[in-house]
Amino acid sequence: MEVSVSRKSNFNSAHRLHVAQWSDEKNKNVFGICNNENYHGHNYVVIATVTGEVDDVTGFVIDTKILKKILMEEVETRFDHKNLNLDTDEFKVLNPTAENIAVVIWKLIRKRIENNLKLKIILYETERNFVEYEGK
Repeated sequence: MEVSVSRKSNFNSAHRLHVAQWSDEKNKNVFGICNNENYHGHNYVVIATVTGEVDDVTGFVIDTKILKKILMEEVETRFDHKNLNLDTDEFKVLNPTAENIAVVIWKLIRKRIENNLKLKIILYETERNFVEYEGK
């Protein structure tokens, strides 16, 4: 019997979508206002969903206190009130699109949970724009 347990987390970050190898004109054409040289920000919402078998003894798939701690340490502390391009190692070179942010978050959390558990990340960049990543 597989059950999914989810935890929601928030962080506020600035970023700029930009490919260094491209001209300013091409960056502006592809990324529009998201290429603002002075950056722009989002109030991101992350939903981490862990799926697995319910433990016979604890009744948990994962203890939500543990998932809360992982999200605090790997996401909130790392990315909240930061400029993703300038203040984080993960996005010094990697373009901080919603897709890339979701993958990075998945990798950070994946290494902290048991291998028998599945992980899915949903990242809301705005109320209407979100991405999902389940790993590969």
